[in-house]
Amino acid sequence: MTAKIRHFIDLTKPTIMLLVIITGAAALILEGSMLASPFDFLLILFALYLTGGSANALNQYFERDIDSRMSRTAKRRPLPQRKIGSINALVFSISIGLIGVLIFGFFFNWYSAILSLATILFYSLFYTLLLKPNTPQNIVIGGAAGAMAPVGAWVAATGSMDLAPWVLFLIVFFWTPPHFWALALFYKDDYKRAQLPMMPLVSGDKSTLNQILVYSWILVASSFAIFVSYKISFVYGIIALILGVIFLIKSYQAKREMTDSRYRGLFGYSIICLLILFTVIIIDGII
Repeated sequence: MTAKIRHFIDLTKPTIMLLVIITGAAALILEGSMLASPFDFLLILFALYLTGGSANALNQYFERDIDSRMSRTAKRRPLPQRKIGSINALVFSISIGLIGVLIFGFFFNWYSAILSLATILFYSLFYTLLLKPNTPQNIVIGGAAGAMAPVGAWVAATGSMDLAPWVLFLIVFFWTPPHFWALALFYKDDYKRAQLPMMPLVSGDKSTLNQILVYSWILVASSFAIFVSYKISFVYGIIALILGVIFLIKSYQAKREMTDSRYRGLFGYSIICLLILFTVIIIDGII
């Protein structure tokens, strides 16, 4: 039973969802009103996990045949390993998404519920079934879904939009292409077997690395936008500068050397960078 539960949790992509929850928490702390209500604060994050996890689980359901052809996923994900039946995975995916949407609707507002439902549908259907198999810009466009957590959390807390969550959205949005294209560079053969038009296969490694550099510079600029547009300390600015410089150095190293070790290094650091950046926003907001 414990193993079965773990397999269902794996469908939600818990590592990715950790980043989603942290970005959502950063928005809630910047907004501030939920700090007086810890239960509501945690409930919003729980609903974010359910809706984001639903999108990820549906993604794995639709891509189960593709995942079985890729070495990166064939031995890691529960559906290619037949640890979970496809029907059970589909029912689980829809159920947790529905619960998450209803939590947003009944406990907070239907604006956030509709937004979360739209995000699930965008990622699981539009991105997974239309963008990913047909365009090398799949990550760029599809990255909007993964970046919506700050906006969704803010709307749940306030019932309205504001500039701050969209700045956080931009940080995650522009972080996504360098992060996933670095992954695509050292798993290029995997994507070729799966017949997915990832950027390195369509445009080549050099073009992909040039685009990684462009998005890396925009990411660094975006990380300072929250410093300029919202009340946040100089400590964040200093840390954002250090993280951004390291990100750019790793991007340039990957472009210059074009080795798997540099691609892996950039991919791994990108996760650490985003995690630290949003953790600093959270700590800064609490202090």
